[in-house]
Amino acid sequence: MKAIVVREFGDPDVMKLEQTTAPTPGRGQVLVRIKAAGVNPADTYARAGAGTKPQLPYTPGTDGAGVIESAGPDVTSVKPGDRVYTARSLSGTYAECALALASQVFPLPQRISFSQGAGIYVPYATAWRALMHFARARPGETLLVHGASGGVGIAAVQTARAAGLKVIGTAGSEKGRELAAREGAHHVLDHGAKGYQEEIVALTGGRGVEVILEMVANVNLGADLKLLAPHGRVVVIGSRGEVTVNPRDLMGRDAAIFGMLIWNISDEDAVITHAALAAGMENGTLRPVVGLELALAEAPEAHRKVMEPGAFGKIVLLP
Repeated sequence: MKAIVVREFGDPDVMKLEQTTAPTPGRGQVLVRIKAAGVNPADTYARAGAGTKPQLPYTPGTDGAGVIESAGPDVTSVKPGDRVYTARSLSGTYAECALALASQVFPLPQRISFSQGAGIYVPYATAWRALMHFARARPGETLLVHGASGGVGIAAVQTARAAGLKVIGTAGSEKGRELAAREGAHHVLDHGAKGYQEEIVALTGGRGVEVILEMVANVNLGADLKLLAPHGRVVVIGSRGEVTVNPRDLMGRDAAIFGMLIWNISDEDAVITHAALAAGMENGTLRPVVGLELALAEAPEAHRKVMEPGAFGKIVLLP
């Protein structure tokens, strides 16, 4: 089979398309024929050797969708031919086939395409866990989603709108703002425009927002705290550097900041999260948006694009 292989940490061009041997599933394992693989910012950090480093050589990718090619002798939850999406894998999803634990694959509804399925795990599990587990968002509250046109942003907009929240989003391009509005945001602002924070406060009648999901904390967190309503909560989903904040902005509001990584999810929380995602996909409230499809060999270009400003939906690779 063909797979992207990283043999040294570095820029996107260290990823090479190579001919490899398809793994054979053992007990509790399945082999997934990958139809689409999702590209996430976290993939770029691993490739660059930032944070926790994978053991070299390795194949990138945690998100994917496809069909069960084969299963270990004791696997009963899925069978060959079943449509599934992956929530991590043992061998990486930037490949024609990926080895995974049976517990790492979940049914993919017929109404969701393989390309959409490649955008489920990291974006939607992250958004649901941030909103429901950490922020404990409640119907009637106002949510601010920074970067509402990206994979996690769109997932958050759809999840929050279905849960009865008032949603304010920001995006850096007109195309992105139109997408966020189409997917359910009540108001979408340009986070590059002067005075947009004042407009957010005005949209809440001066009260502020109860929940903020922050994708680029090193840029926005200091200002976010001034936008919070009393007892407001910020969930930091992404950051690319350090930031200075004024603790009094928290103290005066009895507010809180949470940090989260989807990799920290417990087995118990994963069961709850994927059950919620399945229900949302089945009733149509959760519907991943694919912004760009590229061939597997174009993984370096995908890594460059996923880190560019002006996000628009999910970037996927097609083996």
